[in-house]
Amino acid sequence: MTDKNKIRQREPLTDTQLLLTITICIFFGMYILAMLIWGGGFLRPQKVFDMLNDNAALIIVACSLTIVMIGGGIDISVGGVIGLVVMCCVVFLNGGGSIPVALLLALGIGLGFGAVMGFLVAYLEIQPFIISLAGMFFARGMTTIVSVKPQKVAHEGFLKLMDTKIEIPWLGYIAKKGNLIPARVEIGVVVALAIVIIVFLMLRYSRLGRNIYAMGGNNQSALMLGINIKRTRFLSHVISSLLAGLAGFVFLMHTGAGNATNAAGAEMNAIASSIIGGTLLTGGVGNVIGTFFGVMTLTTIKNIVVTSGLRDPWWQSITTGGMLCFFILLQSVVLSSRAKSAAKRAK
Repeated sequence: MTDKNKIRQREPLTDTQLLLTITICIFFGMYILAMLIWGGGFLRPQKVFDMLNDNAALIIVACSLTIVMIGGGIDISVGGVIGLVVMCCVVFLNGGGSIPVALLLALGIGLGFGAVMGFLVAYLEIQPFIISLAGMFFARGMTTIVSVKPQKVAHEGFLKLMDTKIEIPWLGYIAKKGNLIPARVEIGVVVALAIVIIVFLMLRYSRLGRNIYAMGGNNQSALMLGINIKRTRFLSHVISSLLAGLAGFVFLMHTGAGNATNAAGAEMNAIASSIIGGTLLTGGVGNVIGTFFGVMTLTTIKNIVVTSGLRDPWWQSITTGGMLCFFILLQSVVLSSRAKSAAKRAK
């Protein structure tokens, strides 16, 4: 029998691919259900774009958490970094600073946090949760030192940048007066989607990405393969905080204001989005495409809760907690079933 006549067996999905598929199916199932039951805004493409506009910064910071979590670590300082970046950029811009330098300031703050925490975690082998917790408190404290009072951006150039929208006429809708309302997307959404693509390509095709997966999957095996674990862990934290700095700048582009409570809880929403997207806390499994759909799933359920008339904030927290428990349980059941099936085939 020649090779051409051989029947190729279809390779089974990896854990990452399987969890990604489940997340995407759940998101589209939830959104279609919302369209059928509530209709209204869910029927318009602008609803999806509004979800993206409101969560562009969360998408970026969720990607940063996904990188660290795939490597078997955690970083809860990202919310504090975002708050510090926002406040510093507001004060800098109102003081006459330029937009490009403000962006460099945001990236520099993120890079500084990432380098310090990455060094402590990777080379001094201190628990990442403890270090990132200290980083979160430090960033929140520094935010109040920069400015105790809430600040609004008064920089004319930055205000014009905030007002810039990308219009998509063919995805618009006809208003009651008969005029066409085009769909609008903020610049931050373009940045967030670009980050998703870049991080996806980095994790899948670069040596660093493969090393992060190997490190999270089995630390000892990665060492035996000759992977520099300390450098890989250090770089994962640096990239994570760098993206958090960028997320802070995108957050400012959306809100135009800074205060001491900016992005409070962003790290928890980012972790929840990553887990919903199929990233395991134990490491080695995850995908930023799944993280993107995790953010969209989390936002969709929150919109459904509000549309249902439950506008009190605690209902969204309760729903988020319930979804997180559901996805953790689902991951456990699916991966356990796959492990048992693989064991049976091996026998």
